[in-house]
Amino acid sequence: MERGPLQRGLAGLFGILGAALLAVTPQTTSAQETGWQLDPDARIELGAVSAESTTRDEQLVIDGDAFTLRAQIGLDFEDEDTRFRVEADRIEVFRPEEDRSNSQRDRFTVLFQQELDNDWELELRARHYDDYVTAESSDTDEYQASAAITYEPVREHRLRARATWREREYGSTAGPETKGDGARVDLQYRRRFDRYHYLTFDLRAEEISSDDPGRGFERQSAKVSYTRPITPDLRVRPAIEFLNTEFDDRFTPAGERRNDQLVVPEVELLWWPGNWRVEAEAKYILSDSNEQFREREGYRLTLSVGYVF
Repeated sequence: MERGPLQRGLAGLFGILGAALLAVTPQTTSAQETGWQLDPDARIELGAVSAESTTRDEQLVIDGDAFTLRAQIGLDFEDEDTRFRVEADRIEVFRPEEDRSNSQRDRFTVLFQQELDNDWELELRARHYDDYVTAESSDTDEYQASAAITYEPVREHRLRARATWREREYGSTAGPETKGDGARVDLQYRRRFDRYHYLTFDLRAEEISSDDPGRGFERQSAKVSYTRPITPDLRVRPAIEFLNTEFDDRFTPAGERRNDQLVVPEVELLWWPGNWRVEAEAKYILSDSNEQFREREGYRLTLSVGYVF
């Protein structure tokens, strides 16, 4: 399949930065003497999901029961003000039901962060997803490039804005593969009260245009979450999210553009003793739509146990 200019550019960036990091690996001691450090890391995680309904989730979109295995490796090359990172992340999904097939999702990331002064930080990120479940397709490959700026004049207040461009390719068993692209804008404000004690507001607007009439959509979402430490290792995070999705060329029997709305209250427990990461999440998805059979509601429960090396 022929790659577009963004895909070729990101592939080249992955290759150049990967080669550069490999080149500096034998010189780690020398780099540390000049203030640069080369730090590898890894994470492995086992999880279980039980869901009556689905919602937006950049890791897994599952309706039913499943077990998951996640592995991640990364490499940081950084000094006091600058950070380069390369990362590979894979999730395997195993479904116990005989009529449900297993799946996987791969993600590759190249990241650059630069502190501009005491208040401002710039981030550039290139990312590729393989076999990604999205709002418009269950089989999506995605290339994305994003830039983010963070303003943190004091530790109590942080404001972050991110702009992302995405190019997608959709797999199809019924016909030829199709494509889509579009922008996403994220805005986040975080109020810090103390260590691991936050109130966070997230806003997002995104769109995808596609040569496949059924793929294009526009979406807006808002989320507020509150993170509260219970002990030094245990935190609780209640949140609520609202999503509104309008599809370009999916119509109701009355001839209206299909419009879906989700309200998702949730609570999450995070227990991080040492290098262990134990996380439990409970969501309840309330869906409304002008296409009646799309209305649904149900729970989503997740438990994962991970270890960070």
